[in-house]
Amino acid sequence: MLQRTVSPVDGSVYVERALAGEADIDAALNRARTAQREWRRTSLTDRALILQRFCSAFEAQTDAIALELAWQMGRPIRYAPSEVRGMLERARHMIAIAPQALADIDAGPKEHFTRFVRREPLGVVLAVAAWNYPYLIAVNSVVPALMAGNAVILKHSAQTPLCAERFLECFKEAGLPDGVFQLLHMSHANTERTIRDERVDFVAFTGSVEGGHAVQRALAERFIGAGLELGGCDPVYVRQDANFDHAVENIVDGAYFNSGQSCCGLQRVYVHASLYDRFVDGFIELTRKYVLGNPLDPATTLGPVVRTNAADTVRGQINASLKAGARGAINADEFSANKIGTPYLAPQVLLDVDHSMPVMREEIFGPVAGIMRVKSDEEAIALMNDSVFGLTAAIWTQDADAALSIGERIDTGTWFMNRCDYLDPALAWVGVKDSGRGCTLSTVGYEHLTRPKSFHLRTRL
Repeated sequence: MLQRTVSPVDGSVYVERALAGEADIDAALNRARTAQREWRRTSLTDRALILQRFCSAFEAQTDAIALELAWQMGRPIRYAPSEVRGMLERARHMIAIAPQALADIDAGPKEHFTRFVRREPLGVVLAVAAWNYPYLIAVNSVVPALMAGNAVILKHSAQTPLCAERFLECFKEAGLPDGVFQLLHMSHANTERTIRDERVDFVAFTGSVEGGHAVQRALAERFIGAGLELGGCDPVYVRQDANFDHAVENIVDGAYFNSGQSCCGLQRVYVHASLYDRFVDGFIELTRKYVLGNPLDPATTLGPVVRTNAADTVRGQINASLKAGARGAINADEFSANKIGTPYLAPQVLLDVDHSMPVMREEIFGPVAGIMRVKSDEEAIALMNDSVFGLTAAIWTQDADAALSIGERIDTGTWFMNRCDYLDPALAWVGVKDSGRGCTLSTVGYEHLTRPKSFHLRTRL
């Protein structure tokens, strides 16, 4: 069976790949199990050297990777190299901290005993990655899993199959032993069967809430872990003491970068009443400056969403919000590339919104933001927490103490002050509620890719 990747650029079939059959999957799992037994015995220093060479090989392909991203998922060519830079930042950080993160934990002195906890690899990690940030998402689990001594099988989205192939190519160039990293292009049914397979020891999944539930169902009869990075409908609060110009510029970018196709992009914007009118005017003015068009054109700042049916879904969510009483501040006709029946979708700013509307309740994977007036910190906190999601949240303020005290009351995995939509690899990346469970990045991320093993050694009888 063939898997076809239809490019959002022009609707053409950009990639065709044969899907793995049951025999292919069985062979890959056996290779992974065998290779992992040897790889876990490779010293941490040697693992790091191989993965550093992987990073260098990947960096050398930046231009080709950027072009492939534009064709596969519509990222404007002017921004696509930033994904390579971000991926390398995360990979190199996780390589650098591995000796600390994986070091034995000394239980302290006890006469005639040596006691410590060692972090051992789990075995075979199945990484199921999404298309919207295809390298940034995959690297969160792939590189630390390998550094920890696991073997990895990467199943990438059908929209971005070449990303998995770039990983494999660069690992081969770096000298990673055969079988330690493999890719499989698989159907949903075969992915679920692979998750259930006893040769898989951990699943790292990024995708929709529905997809997360499917992973949990597949694992219901197994005692292995799963990292689930799911959806978001992330809020931001513009406090009365915010640096106004900085807030407008960064929040617009946080809402519309990658055409709004970001699980941690800003969607719900709460603005203090004292700044509301001015903020709305600035937000709309800056939104109108986007250039919607072919992502291969260096002048384009807003590319298409990933598929026509995705654009149709977003338009439906906008229309449902309008019917519920929201007011659209942007005339889509201002953007000549905006066309019904295509993935080219104009950005939209929705005003007069409330929490009965899709824009403030649902994840909208497109260039849409809702702006709502609030009168106080207390009102902002209540509204920010009024969501089934909890991936990131942000505040714009010049009062660090207030930012900290408010952040402690927000149900979220990451709390930002005066920035948004960024993963610092030194910090744990985690969601709460329907945004998922588990953790990647930072030293904490290594805990999910290893198991503790206690050594209790009597040294004198």
